[in-house]
Amino acid sequence: MRHFFTLFRHEVRMLLLNPSSYVSAMLFLFCMGFIFVGILDEYTRAAQDTSPAVAFFSLFFLACVMVPLLTMKSIAEERRSGTLETLLSAPVNTTVVVLAKFSASYVLYLLQWLSTVGFVFILHHFARDSRLLDPGPLIGGYVFIAVTGLLYVAIGTLASALVRSQAAAGIIAFAVILFAVFGARVTTNMTLLQQEAFQGMRTSVVSVDVFHHLGDFTRGVVDTRQIIFYFTGTALALILSILALEAKILRS
Repeated sequence: MRHFFTLFRHEVRMLLLNPSSYVSAMLFLFCMGFIFVGILDEYTRAAQDTSPAVAFFSLFFLACVMVPLLTMKSIAEERRSGTLETLLSAPVNTTVVVLAKFSASYVLYLLQWLSTVGFVFILHHFARDSRLLDPGPLIGGYVFIAVTGLLYVAIGTLASALVRSQAAAGIIAFAVILFAVFGARVTTNMTLLQQEAFQGMRTSVVSVDVFHHLGDFTRGVVDTRQIIFYFTGTALALILSILALEAKILRS
């Protein structure tokens, strides 16, 4: 564990010095600002029947852009520059390397989302609606963001472990995360699955629908099956990252 924390601190420091981290943060806050203005505009034109927490946290799809920028350099750059072999010559193994890089990216992911807490209080002050600070939807929404972020950052780490190019790693991570976010929702809306004969398949697809999970969390409902789903996916992605890294080392 001592080597893990040493490498983890190093990775956090490198991410803070990496321009792509700030590009990710700027793009995230820029998009959040535009959508936040839209939420304010809705409140100036009409009263809302439901808490805007659901709409606010639906912005999690920005992870499709955030995560690839945070993770694309983590392992791919080490392999491209040839420093990975030097790193592994120290008393650390591939598991420690992958977990440290994953943890560092995940911490920055959480920090970016924590910066949005101010939006909630601004919206509460502007709209003077006590529902905006209802702890159930707020806590549930942020728990949802934290849990799904585990899977998305793990996917980004896996993409970075598979290729040498940062750009290729970013594109792969973007495509896979985009599919993870919207794939189930698009599939459930297919005409074929609306037929009675395919109701069992449709139920299975709905159970992994991220938007369905979002609705539960922002209502303050935390389903352990959903948490296990994301934890299992995270563990699988990290195991594949470790195996991919070891395979690359054996072939080099």
